[in-house]
Amino acid sequence: MEEKKKRVFSAIQPSGTITLGNYLGALKNWKFMQDEFDCIFALADLHTITVRQEPATFRKNIYDAYASLLACGIDPEKSPFFIQSHVTTHAQLAWVLNCYTQFGELSRMTQFKDKSAKHADNVNAGLFTYPALMAADILLYQADMVPVGADQKQHLELSRNIAERFNGIYGNVFKVPEPYIASKGASVKSLQDPTKKMSKSDENLNGCIMLNDSPDIIMKKFKRAVTDSDSKIVYAEGKDGINNLMGIYSTITGKSFEDIEAEFEGKGYGDFKTAVGEAVVEELRPIQERFVKYSADKAYMQECYSKSAEFAQKISQRTLDKAMKKIGFVPHA
Repeated sequence: MEEKKKRVFSAIQPSGTITLGNYLGALKNWKFMQDEFDCIFALADLHTITVRQEPATFRKNIYDAYASLLACGIDPEKSPFFIQSHVTTHAQLAWVLNCYTQFGELSRMTQFKDKSAKHADNVNAGLFTYPALMAADILLYQADMVPVGADQKQHLELSRNIAERFNGIYGNVFKVPEPYIASKGASVKSLQDPTKKMSKSDENLNGCIMLNDSPDIIMKKFKRAVTDSDSKIVYAEGKDGINNLMGIYSTITGKSFEDIEAEFEGKGYGDFKTAVGEAVVEELRPIQERFVKYSADKAYMQECYSKSAEFAQKISQRTLDKAMKKIGFVPHA
């Protein structure tokens, strides 16, 4: 008998253009995970409104993000890929889990502290409680694993705590998910400050590569990338800029750091920056071409996210109904 595939749930916010860091750190792996796991993907648009959005821009960002992820290789025939707000169980279970999440737990979330500092004029309740919505996203699908980066480990740990607390009171309702750390993937840093993560909110536009940047812009940004006063292309402590470029090149080409050091022995930083830029351009070229195709076909995207939402509603409703029954709510007819 064929062994049942483990279920993986993952979501990304449609809060603007996707970066090279998002792609190499997570999205590139999502494509390959679909063959190994039972994957469910979502655009977490409900999470996005913890920061005030301009409606027309927000709507465009959702369409663009959906097209981008299809272009990166998500196949809705293999893996449901829905828009979070289209599946009502997420908001319903989030409220329930809010009541099983402690104030102290939420107040310790580092992202709440960071975002409160960035958006001091709009420190809303959603910003404080959105880890409960994140827990609902994951627990609704009885996920075995959740891909996490360093900045999400704390939230997954809280999701596990909430599940264990609820199960401790009511019995086995939620599967307690494990973190999934991809064997391949890169923590991509800013090209201008390689001690910080690459981010679309970087004030220096040269620090971040966007998935829709033209080849000319990509090459210019890599040529301006911060390095050090040495000229040797080796992976070593204190060489944050070169280490970052080597990580990007390694993730795209599959070459080890030793291979890269041998390939560029006797060559300078200029040669290496050009090679990394060219590798990125070629990696993103087919994605950019597919993005143009999907963006122009709203009917196809609508078909994909509508079918996926229907599937997600059906399976997540089972979990929600079970949780509500355990608590003592009267079932609807």
